[in-house]
Amino acid sequence: MWRAIMNYHRMVVVCVFRQLHHHFQESEEMQTRSAAQRELLGRVSSVERGQKRSERPSPLFSPCAHLGLLNKKGKNKRLTKSKKGGKKKAVDPFLKKEWYKLIAPSIFAKKECGKTIITKTQGQKIASDGLKGRVVELSLADLNDNEAMAYRKIKLCVEDVQGYNCLLNFHGMDMTRDKLCSLIKKKQSIIEANVDARTTDGYIVRLFCIAFTKKQDDQLKETCYAKSAKVRSIRTKMINAMSTLAGKGDLKTLVKALIAGTTGEEIEKEASSIFPIKDCYIRKVKVIKKPKFDVTALMEWHTDEGQDVGQNVAPAIPEETVAGSGGRL
Repeated sequence: MWRAIMNYHRMVVVCVFRQLHHHFQESEEMQTRSAAQRELLGRVSSVERGQKRSERPSPLFSPCAHLGLLNKKGKNKRLTKSKKGGKKKAVDPFLKKEWYKLIAPSIFAKKECGKTIITKTQGQKIASDGLKGRVVELSLADLNDNEAMAYRKIKLCVEDVQGYNCLLNFHGMDMTRDKLCSLIKKKQSIIEANVDARTTDGYIVRLFCIAFTKKQDDQLKETCYAKSAKVRSIRTKMINAMSTLAGKGDLKTLVKALIAGTTGEEIEKEASSIFPIKDCYIRKVKVIKKPKFDVTALMEWHTDEGQDVGQNVAPAIPEETVAGSGGRL
């Protein structure tokens, strides 16, 4: 009985070892076969890349047909890769652009004040519609050829486009930061005021005024701070002066007065009875609301108001006279 059991166990172990040996032989054959298939497929793909589509061999006569590769479902992405994501040609973006001239209102000395760029009209996207509403900021020194007004910045808005000319209109005024910082000092009070006013032609503008207190004549005290009651009184004077300035005429009249810069001096004179002030300026002007667009009103900004007085005449040359000849040669 014991021998029979031992023989049975010996037979089981021999069978297991035979199956393992057979399994290892099959796996080695599969590895060698897959390596041969990959090598052959790489050769075929390299040959097919160099050939044209029309010259490629038919799948029926492909050398890898006997390997069963063509009967698989799906595609070989390496062979059928398209070139949709290739590099695009670099195109100069400025070839699609065009330049327009900026024409300033006639109240300024320089009419053509710059140029602006925009994409050309394509389909329903019209170039002139993209230009309307653009705001450009220019120095008053450049517009009037006066370097003394370099601290003033003028904002002009594109209202209409005629040909390649952009007609500008007043949009606002500001003061440069360096000028404003140079006015602010210690040991003095800053007085600021703002008011919304309506011009006679329907524009609503917001004006900002700034002023600083100064020492009185023969003052020994180093500081010149103003009390809150006097600051409020001076602020009321500022508001009344700005409201009167804006309400007595149209926007064109207001801009001329702002460019002249005489409003600050008038406020200084009126406020001198309350507290002496200095460096009074209309610091900033904003156009809050505009009336409905009117081409006729815009063209009034771009027409010359000056009368034609002709060319300058050379001064008259005095005649030479001889004494005792009665004034004649």
